[in-house]
Amino acid sequence: MDGKPHLLILGARGFLGQHLARQAPPACRVFEADLPAAGWQGLTVDITSGASVNAAFREASPNVVVLLAATSDIDQCETDPQRAEQINVGGAAHVVEACARSGAKLAFTSSAAVFDGTHHGYRESDAPTPLSVYGKTKAQAEQLVARTLPSAIIFRLALAVGFARNHGTNAMLNKLAEKLRAGQSVAFPDFEYRNPIDAGTLVNFMLELIKLPGAGGVYHVGASESISRFELGRRLAEKMGFSSDLIQPQTSPLPGRAPRGHDHFLLTERVRAVCRTPVPSCDEVVERAVNGSPQANL
Repeated sequence: MDGKPHLLILGARGFLGQHLARQAPPACRVFEADLPAAGWQGLTVDITSGASVNAAFREASPNVVVLLAATSDIDQCETDPQRAEQINVGGAAHVVEACARSGAKLAFTSSAAVFDGTHHGYRESDAPTPLSVYGKTKAQAEQLVARTLPSAIIFRLALAVGFARNHGTNAMLNKLAEKLRAGQSVAFPDFEYRNPIDAGTLVNFMLELIKLPGAGGVYHVGASESISRFELGRRLAEKMGFSSDLIQPQTSPLPGRAPRGHDHFLLTERVRAVCRTPVPSCDEVVERAVNGSPQANL
């Protein structure tokens, strides 16, 4: 070891991974790991292979592991449930086993999709009631993480927003800005409510909780209030300098898509009670998603 704790980010090329890799130094020595790709200079890892995961652990000797790698396209998961389970459950199992052997602390990102969205306000203690294949795989992964590593931290998110530094991720704003620049209208559901969180503030919460002695279990992270995806889209468009008229309401679910909960409002009392990072309002989330989040002094 070289003095600083070693942080291994699995899924470092993705939207949240890019933000975490940028914000974690200088407190940690960061090891970025992801699937091989042209130009990728980090560690290569395929979480569906136990041998690949073990090789990354040998290279990084991590004190802390953040598992972001997953297949998160809810519609693709619905059409290919075997692949979704292989990555989201089987891959998580390999990482959990490696953490258990090495003694590394695990932080795992999950989703409000573990709930059916039939009532307003979910606490960490509420039993999962997933509607979709994606939600079911995340609920299964949560269970195996909690069962094997009781000290692990599970972050549940309703919707993470912001820009990715590189294209090819699931970052909502990169795709939205590209369409709006071209003058295209974009439809957002006016019947789906979420409490979003911008990527920078989310990472601040993650880094703070990882360092907090005794922190473990499930934490809900999101804005202090909920907002419809349609209204969120309008506010984001305006903040980026586009006409909100380009955001159109989608008034009913689209046929052939995976089921989605209508009201995924994650209550944040638990994270608010232990973290110095303030829980933001929806307006603050929009501002930070577009213009960047303040860096926490952790």
